[in-house]
Amino acid sequence: MYEKSTLDNGLRLVTHKMPERNSAAIGIWVGVGGRYEQKANKGIAHLIEHLSFKGTKKYSAKEIKEKIEGVGGSLNAFTSEEFTCYLTKIIAKHIGLAIDILSDMVLEPLFAQKDLEKEKSVILEEIKMYRDLPQAYVNELLDELLWPEQPLGMNLAGTMESVSALSQRQVVDFQELFYHPRNIVVSVSGAIEHKRIFEYLSGIFLKAKAKNPIPFQKAGQARKQPCTTFFHKQTEQSHLAIGYHGYKRTHPDRHALGLLHIILGANMSSRLFNEVREKKGLAYEIGTHPRYFQDTGAFYIHAGVDNKKVAAALSTICKEMDKITRIPVAKQEFIRAKEYYSGQLLMSLEDTLDHMVWMGEQESALGKIKSARDILKEIQKVTIDDLTRVAEDIFKLTNINLALIGPQDSSEQERIRGLLS
Repeated sequence: MYEKSTLDNGLRLVTHKMPERNSAAIGIWVGVGGRYEQKANKGIAHLIEHLSFKGTKKYSAKEIKEKIEGVGGSLNAFTSEEFTCYLTKIIAKHIGLAIDILSDMVLEPLFAQKDLEKEKSVILEEIKMYRDLPQAYVNELLDELLWPEQPLGMNLAGTMESVSALSQRQVVDFQELFYHPRNIVVSVSGAIEHKRIFEYLSGIFLKAKAKNPIPFQKAGQARKQPCTTFFHKQTEQSHLAIGYHGYKRTHPDRHALGLLHIILGANMSSRLFNEVREKKGLAYEIGTHPRYFQDTGAFYIHAGVDNKKVAAALSTICKEMDKITRIPVAKQEFIRAKEYYSGQLLMSLEDTLDHMVWMGEQESALGKIKSARDILKEIQKVTIDDLTRVAEDIFKLTNINLALIGPQDSSEQERIRGLLS
């Protein structure tokens, strides 16, 4: 059972008691990420996440790590397109310590100039590292195709130019704009008591002033024709990423698309794995994954392919995508996909940290939490006809976008582009 309380200043607390566990996981979710930035300050949300570990008014950078790790806990954070989350997993009796440290990181970071310059250098190296990893960089190129000249289509970490230009004043102003109670959700799961957590938070956040949340830039309209981008690089293997515009987080056909993901590329039983790798030996790694945002979404296919077999691999992928739009999924394959979907969901919620993320993301995005039972009921309502209808809607040739990194010359690039026309 989930419990929820709201402080007078708008901060929301959601908890799930798991008394059989020894641990507790807490996440402080701030409603800000890459979608809330502009081209000039791209990467600032991610930079603030980094800087929050470099010391607060109460704790030094060294103390933040040592106090959590000194009682067997772990500490982390992540920035996504729509959220920034500061989290820890710890033995439940130390939950008060975890709340104190995480809340100080969120409310009272120092943002010292020397730390700012150091972390900017670290992030610039991170940007260069991912640029040198074709299996990662190809996804950045694909995002640019899906959402051109929009925050969603820009690298979450920013660019060399935008990060280099960020100032201490910009960091402080951005943090003050978004890090306030009405824009924060605290999610806690494990061997905890809701009332006790609420009392902790009330004492810490009570004086924090509420502000009105600021909206993100909405996604633009999808292009009406196939789009491609090629990045020429002398690699031992070519990396391709295919993207289709998909559904937003609350779309009624979200679970139908999730089942198509399982059937097409979620595991070793999937169609693309069997056709591209097992039967034809065209790739070592191939898979799919859907992404859901507040107002849009996407469906991705990714593969690492022999440089001389890109056209054959792409042709095979396109045939499989066309096939699933025309021929209904077999009953047994459909049943297996539902069982996999349900089983993966239930197993993921056995861990306190995963359960915390489950609650925090839903409450932050939707303002409510669906239970696993609710989701399982929704999955069971999906029919084979729903899969065919959704496949026809999403996997249209006019909806396809392709990014490729490899050593192909211009003639080979044209040949590959022709497969999508």
